[in-house]
Amino acid sequence: MFSDKKQKQFMEPSVSQNRINEGTKLVGDITSTGFFRIDGTIEGTLDKPSKVVLGKSGFIKGKLVCGDADLEGRFEGELHVSGTLTLKSSARIQGQVVVGKLSVEPGAIFNGTCSMQEGMGANQESPVASKANLFDRQHRLKKAESTEATSA
Repeated sequence: MFSDKKQKQFMEPSVSQNRINEGTKLVGDITSTGFFRIDGTIEGTLDKPSKVVLGKSGFIKGKLVCGDADLEGRFEGELHVSGTLTLKSSARIQGQVVVGKLSVEPGAIFNGTCSMQEGMGANQESPVASKANLFDRQHRLKKAESTEATSA
């Protein structure tokens, strides 16, 4: 029932987890669907990771397109986050930002433009937005006009 032997469990790093350590600099474009933890430097484009965590010593210069992001370090360039962008107190952001949701801790520095978009898909309408359109006056008027045109 009880055994003195303990099973050793080896934790293999997941293919979907990526880490760029402090002292590492990558120049170029990266495409991935996995999670990124960045404590080093990236110059270029990081495209479509599920989540990006930029540590205090991390720096990204270029373009970042991702699902969610927690930033503590420096970012310069274009940032497109379809989910939630969380700026910690040590974050330094400069550039153009498009987000679904934004959370900013006191002390974070944000210099640039920010637009918030619900759903964030290119030409995708979120279910919440389409539901809201059902109650929008302009939407009802257009629907009434099209109904009258088809019945005439």
